[in-house]
Amino acid sequence: MAVQVRNTVSAVYPATAESIPLTRRWATDFLAAIGASEETTEAVRLAVSEAVTNVVMHAYADEPGDLQVTLAVAEDELWVLISDQGRGHQNVPETPGLGWGLALIADAAQRFLITERSGGGTELRMRFNLTQMVPGERGAITRADLDARPPRR
Repeated sequence: MAVQVRNTVSAVYPATAESIPLTRRWATDFLAAIGASEETTEAVRLAVSEAVTNVVMHAYADEPGDLQVTLAVAEDELWVLISDQGRGHQNVPETPGLGWGLALIADAAQRFLITERSGGGTELRMRFNLTQMVPGERGAITRADLDARPPRR
């Protein structure tokens, strides 16, 4: 059985603190365009913020790098992929923090997976249920809908 992917968008941001609110806003704009519920939107906003923060804090140490964010609607699911080309998932972070980010992501998403990329770096895969859509507002979006807030480099 083939799964219909209706909308997929992707953006690349620098792995800097300034990219955290930019990616969160970009994801929020996408969710508004597809008619996602407020509950789903808040869960995705939290998960994206935490995942991007992890990349900013842990992926590249003091070296510059990028992160890629992909949002894809397949059937009644939203898949969020956040990846980097950094050092890979570290079991013991070198920077201080409360350590709640991954737990918050796992709680917000219906499914959550951390995987090492074959070419280096890490990818976080998150799945969210879209069945709680606002009635009558679900539809296809175009790239132009999201170009109002292009990623900054």
